[in-house]
Amino acid sequence: MPGITDITWTSSQMQDRASVAETIETLCRILAWVSLAAIAFVTVAPLELRPTSGLSPQIERLAAFAVVGALFSAAYSRHIWIAAAVVIGAAVLLELLQLLAPSRHGRLFDASIKTVGAMAGLTAGYMFAKRILRR
Repeated sequence: MPGITDITWTSSQMQDRASVAETIETLCRILAWVSLAAIAFVTVAPLELRPTSGLSPQIERLAAFAVVGALFSAAYSRHIWIAAAVVIGAAVLLELLQLLAPSRHGRLFDASIKTVGAMAGLTAGYMFAKRILRR
């Protein structure tokens, strides 16, 4: 019985795998930017427009930026430092923008929660891209 390392891939199988990886990467890019835009909207919009899940706001912030971080790092795994700068920079910038909105308030604690979520997501997405997509 051959082991997993004994499997040989044909040229067409390698091309199929690359095509699937490119499709997933493209989908992650679209979802990453759409998700970041959605987070930006609900972050600076008036509180009555902000959706709620019933969870604590800290968990919502952490989860939202974990998802965005995972999507950006899976989409741009070859440029992980730029992806990290975009996601973490967005977390801090969006918190600062709340200082300009009369009904919102930016806090260092909230920025740190978003940053922790972003870093967790960036790590998970990068591992996914390297192990699954082989990028």
